[in-house]
Amino acid sequence: MDLPARIDSLLAELKLWARGLYHGMIRHPAYENIEKAAEDLEDEFMLACFPDAFGIPSPVSYYTAELLPYLTDDFEAWQRRMWDRDSLIERKGQQYHF
Repeated sequence: MDLPARIDSLLAELKLWARGLYHGMIRHPAYENIEKAAEDLEDEFMLACFPDAFGIPSPVSYYTAELLPYLTDDFEAWQRRMWDRDSLIERKGQQYHF
C-alpha cells in the first residue's frame, strides 16, 4: 500500500472518529439530560446554602455567607431562574411528561 493511500485512509478514520466524538459530546440527547441534572444539583445546593433568599429562615445561611463572593455570578442567575416560576414548573414537568 502506497503512502498517499494510507494517509487518505487514516484521514477517513480520523474524520469518522471526530464525527463520533462530536456527536457523543455535544449533539447527543444525553448531553442535555446531563446538563439538566447538573443544573438541578446546583439549584439544590444553592437552595440549601441560601434559603433566606426566598424567605425560609435557616441558621445555615450565617455560615454559608462566606461562599457568596465565590458564587456571586451563579447566585444571581439562580435567583432569577427560581423566581421565574413558569419556566421552573415547565422544566420540571418535562421530566415526567415526554
